[in-house]
Amino acid sequence: MVAVNGEIIWADIFASSQLLEKYWPKPVRSYVTEALVSRTSDREVNSKSAQAFVDHLNGNHETVDREPGLYQHTEIGDRYKVFVLASLLPKVGFGVHVAKMAE
Repeated sequence: MVAVNGEIIWADIFASSQLLEKYWPKPVRSYVTEALVSRTSDREVNSKSAQAFVDHLNGNHETVDREPGLYQHTEIGDRYKVFVLASLLPKVGFGVHVAKMAE
């Protein structure tokens, strides 16, 4: 979870800590870029607001890209963007990475 000036701007959930370690440099660059262009806010971030940000993944627009038997990539939009990458490999089907960022 990343917050800038009291506003949650990004959340990343990885399927494992090993996957996070492998892809860590890319999200960090995204966090820094977002922090540089974000407007300021005087709101306080706490665990309740962070959990609420992560829990709300529905939106008014959804695009799905699928490679049958391999993966499904879903983008959901509204006042934020959600990206969900799921494995479709046999006996493995699970979420690999979920990212949510404020617009």
